[in-house]
Amino acid sequence: MDEVFKALADPSRRALLDSLNASNGQTLRELCAGLDMARQSVSKHLAVLEEAGLVSTVRRGREKLHFLNAAPVHEIAHRWISRYDQARVEALADLKLALEEAPAFVYTTYIRTTPRELWRALTDPAFTRRYWATELTTDWSAGSPMTWDNHGVLISDPGQVVLAAEPYTRLSYTWHAITPELARRFGWDDELRARLAGEPRSKVTFTIEEAGRVVKLTVVHDGFEPGSRLAEMAGQGWPGVVASLKSLLETGEPLPDDT
Repeated sequence: MDEVFKALADPSRRALLDSLNASNGQTLRELCAGLDMARQSVSKHLAVLEEAGLVSTVRRGREKLHFLNAAPVHEIAHRWISRYDQARVEALADLKLALEEAPAFVYTTYIRTTPRELWRALTDPAFTRRYWATELTTDWSAGSPMTWDNHGVLISDPGQVVLAAEPYTRLSYTWHAITPELARRFGWDDELRARLAGEPRSKVTFTIEEAGRVVKLTVVHDGFEPGSRLAEMAGQGWPGVVASLKSLLETGEPLPDDT
């Protein structure tokens, strides 16, 4: 936590976060163009922010995109907001909210586990049921169909497929379909269900990397259209899911399920 506060203490680094807040997923060139800072200075500040966990990077072809990472802010909000006046942490809350509503959701966390156990936790229905109330049925081969059991609602659709499955390294699949049964389960009205069902199918990618005695997990949920309501909902849901996954692997117990 000390690294997060130290990173936020520098006005130049806050300016970089503000730039990503306004337009998430920028390249180094784009960040330099929008700020009165030398390229070398921007690179150094980004390294500090990434080390603190406030920025995550994702490679798209030859480009390296920079995203705000909600994990440290989420932890600060969870630990401190309930103990102090809301207005005193309004900037942090706004940063968290802005990320959660971004068209591409990127979330990085570190878990005391092994790549093998984390892979199992992402693919074994016995694990996913405990921290996510969701089971995924598939053979985990690229191109294979998936059946979701999402909070007791079965969802099968030809568009639900595994995109990539590299054991202990990378897992990617398309997001589930929006069905009337799912809408009833979560209390969505007809207008919201129609809006969600009309959006293009998104995808989620989990990247697993060893980092000393812990494992770095990066979750990228993208493929949303501008102004996506699904993006907003995904951003609100993923921090809790990942936190519960982390708790299960590190303590043997997921976080309490409030749904």
